[in-house]
Amino acid sequence: PMVSTKHHMELYSEKWPFWVFEGFSELPKHCMAICSVFFVAAMVMNLLRDATPKKISQYIPIPMAMAVPFYIGAPFAIDMFVGTVILFAWERLNQKDAEDYAGAVASGLICGDGIWTIPSAMLSILRINPPICMYFGPSVSS
Repeated sequence: PMVSTKHHMELYSEKWPFWVFEGFSELPKHCMAICSVFFVAAMVMNLLRDATPKKISQYIPIPMAMAVPFYIGAPFAIDMFVGTVILFAWERLNQKDAEDYAGAVASGLICGDGIWTIPSAMLSILRINPPICMYFGPSVSS
């Protein structure tokens, strides 16, 4: 049997009409308080990055970069982590080449990840389940 799972963005788009017409009362209990705390924390982090010297500010994370994986989804966060580890190791081995080619290599990795959507779509159309290394989904009991 085919198992249908919803994409995380599909869940958000289903909830928007309720939030728009019913107001904040439809949100979970402490949602606005948590959002407000994280908004203030992001503003403080940005101000700290701008106000501190470069030696210190390089260790303060960029809030927008931390927010992207939450918006796009977990697979992107894994890709970002792997890319960061590769760049970290590359900078330790060859600083100049890492500075020169990091953007090009990152673009190639992003495109390569996007190119996988074509074979994935073809397998889906043919109702072929890819091997475990290509797809992570809920298990189906037989």
